[in-house]
Amino acid sequence: MVNFTIEQIRALMDKPTNIRNMSVIAHVDHGKSTLTDSLVSKAGIIAAGDVGDKRWMDSREDEKERGITIKSTAVSMYFEVDKDELYAVKQKTEGNGFLINLIDSPGHVDFSSEVTAALRVTDGALVVVDTVEGVCTQTETVLRQALTERIKPVVVINKVDRALLELQVTKEDLYQSFQRTIESVNVIISTYNEAALGDAQVYPDQGTVAFGAGIQGWAFTLRQFAARYAKKFGVDKEKMLSKLWGDNFFNPTTRKWTTKPTDGDGKPLERAFNMFVLDPIFSIFDATIHLKTDQIDQILEKLDIKLPTKERELDGKPLLKSIMRKFLPAGDALSEMIVINLPSPVTAQRYRVETLYEGPMDDECAVGIRDCDPKGPLMLYVSKMVPALDKGRFYAFGRVFSGTVRAGLNVRIQGPNYVPGGKTDLFLKSVQRTVLMMGKNVEPIDSCPAGNIVGLVGVDQFLLKSGTITTSEAAHNLKVMKFSVSPVVQVAVEAKNAIDLPKLVEGLKRLSKSDPCVQAWISETGEHIVAGAGELHLEICLKDLEEDHAGVPLKVSAPIVPYRETVKTESSIVALSKSQNKHNRIYMKAMPLGEELTIAIEEGKVNPRDDFRARARILADEYGWDVTDARKIWCFGPATTGPNLLVDVTKGVQYLNEIKDSCIAGLQWATKDGVCCEESMRGVRFNIMDVTLHADAIHRGGGQIMPTFRRVCYAACLLANPGLQEPIYMVEIQCPEAAIGGVYSCLSRRRGQVFSEEQRAGTPMFSIKAYLPVAESFGFNGDLRSHTAGQAFAQNVLDHWEVMSESPLDKGSRVEEIVTKIRVRKGLKPEIPSLDTYYDKL
Repeated sequence: MVNFTIEQIRALMDKPTNIRNMSVIAHVDHGKSTLTDSLVSKAGIIAAGDVGDKRWMDSREDEKERGITIKSTAVSMYFEVDKDELYAVKQKTEGNGFLINLIDSPGHVDFSSEVTAALRVTDGALVVVDTVEGVCTQTETVLRQALTERIKPVVVINKVDRALLELQVTKEDLYQSFQRTIESVNVIISTYNEAALGDAQVYPDQGTVAFGAGIQGWAFTLRQFAARYAKKFGVDKEKMLSKLWGDNFFNPTTRKWTTKPTDGDGKPLERAFNMFVLDPIFSIFDATIHLKTDQIDQILEKLDIKLPTKERELDGKPLLKSIMRKFLPAGDALSEMIVINLPSPVTAQRYRVETLYEGPMDDECAVGIRDCDPKGPLMLYVSKMVPALDKGRFYAFGRVFSGTVRAGLNVRIQGPNYVPGGKTDLFLKSVQRTVLMMGKNVEPIDSCPAGNIVGLVGVDQFLLKSGTITTSEAAHNLKVMKFSVSPVVQVAVEAKNAIDLPKLVEGLKRLSKSDPCVQAWISETGEHIVAGAGELHLEICLKDLEEDHAGVPLKVSAPIVPYRETVKTESSIVALSKSQNKHNRIYMKAMPLGEELTIAIEEGKVNPRDDFRARARILADEYGWDVTDARKIWCFGPATTGPNLLVDVTKGVQYLNEIKDSCIAGLQWATKDGVCCEESMRGVRFNIMDVTLHADAIHRGGGQIMPTFRRVCYAACLLANPGLQEPIYMVEIQCPEAAIGGVYSCLSRRRGQVFSEEQRAGTPMFSIKAYLPVAESFGFNGDLRSHTAGQAFAQNVLDHWEVMSESPLDKGSRVEEIVTKIRVRKGLKPEIPSLDTYYDKL
């Protein structure tokens, strides 16, 4: 029975100090959805007996089948905290009722764009870490994303039952394992933490780490044990809390505390954490698994646990689950940890406003966000679109940072390309309805004030994936989210029956709305291309497209991997091209840009929008450029922001500035479709060496210069030893020692290179990291499972681009074969055009 009403939630929405917006983030299969069940159960949404099995937040059928979360799901819950514990909340609060808006996000790396979208609208994160596997790559990725968004983490070390039942560790080993995991998390936090967030590290003795087993529905923080013992021994709760972690030992004979592991006679003492916290848990496990009936009755009596007769008749794991759930209910531990340690919107928006808002920090919108002011101008960020029950319609899911949104309110809908004062990507419309997201269901509410998460009806036609909704005409946008994955795996789709083409086109539009990371477009050859972050992501997107969005049978091509064209050396001679009318000549050289600078441009550290003097200083100091050259960068390409540069190194050329725009347009064209196989270029610097122009302006117009400029870029590339770059995944594989041989043989057959292999201390599991070309990754997971009898599990994440060793100009080389295939697929002549096509003799 749900123990709160929507009216209660709506009343709490007006008390932003008592709201906690949080996401549950972790590596795949570390137990996020299972752990979330405990909170959902405490709120009365599911029965206590279903905890750990129900996975209520997994609302899609394929999520239940595969046992992984695919879409992030939000739920709002009302909790009351014990009045005795309110003193520990170090921020302003009103009363003891709290509203927790929780988003359960996926752990699989292919869906990490869903995590980014969830993090943007929350202020705190519950990081779940598996006791046995420890901190994995995806744990690090999501933690880094959270800290960049200035989100405060708290940690749950989950699956403690595995350590006790499967690995059968000792108490001290378990403590050391916890200690190592917490240290690993804190290393990541201190690496990526922003100063504005203060000390974001987690400590068990401050209540920011919980330990538990989601599947059995139990968890605890040291604060709960401290309260229990403080009452029993009549000591101060905070003092007890500080003793329960670290090198603190209790001597039962002298009844004194010490920090030395031995007493006066040299006898070893037991660590306080092991004695007071782990001992009761170990006793319960031992008694129930070995069916020691007398001991069980003693324990139940001691801990004052009353089991119904039906549960008392159980044995083994079901009995263990019943006792542990009554002894240490996970819902209590987690809700208390969230309320006490995570910031309210009022606290968080003060330090988050700088990373959220693009405009000046003193305008009315920034002030409204900083103060979380329900009476300020409306500032609402839509982070993703959630498919509604009406086919083809979406709820715009987002967070109100300032003002109040209500049905019928006239708003400005600003897409990501909106520029203040401009008209592009701007719509003026009214909000039809506001709803509260409750898992897969929605509940209508009349309005939603600042600090809350909300769903909007009626704005989905005007936004593609995300955007800003505001009532202020002076408002700048809220910053666009940066994703940690990029869509590198593509397929071409077509309808099996040509008559269904309009449905497919409409379905593709809906698909690109429904997922923050998927991209769909029509290529130059007229194919419909869908791009996703990985094989699994693409599989799910195509399933949704076929069954929900388009609803027609589809034909899907083999996966296509995008390559990048580059050059390996400087052009051997200066390339020259003459314009069509033979009156203008352009001389050029191409050379590699260097991987460091290329990555800096892609990450936005070297930016076309920066002041050119500041940028020149960075290029001279950090990348060894000549300052004069660095000041004469004409543009970046393709799309004016890509990782290729056009530099003017000419001396005293007449009329040069008049053709600058045509040259820039020519470069964008050349870098978007490279010379070898019309793939984008990456990491090339083009130097304009000299230009001879006709004195009469009519003979040096764009129509003469632009195609010539493209040709001279191509000639310069062909003279600079052209090459191809392929995308490379970093693969992390978890497996036991017996499966390592199978992993290596599987990787070596697919051009994989292992660069690290280590055993996780205290467990039989090994973690292997390797580089694997994306082109070789299709079917890798299935192959790996068959070679290791299902014992190995891999996570792939795009890591870098690598230049392939051979040249596309060498007949019979593997790169030439790849280039020929791409050219044939794009409908071009199979051979790469010869140098004479672009290079003109004097």
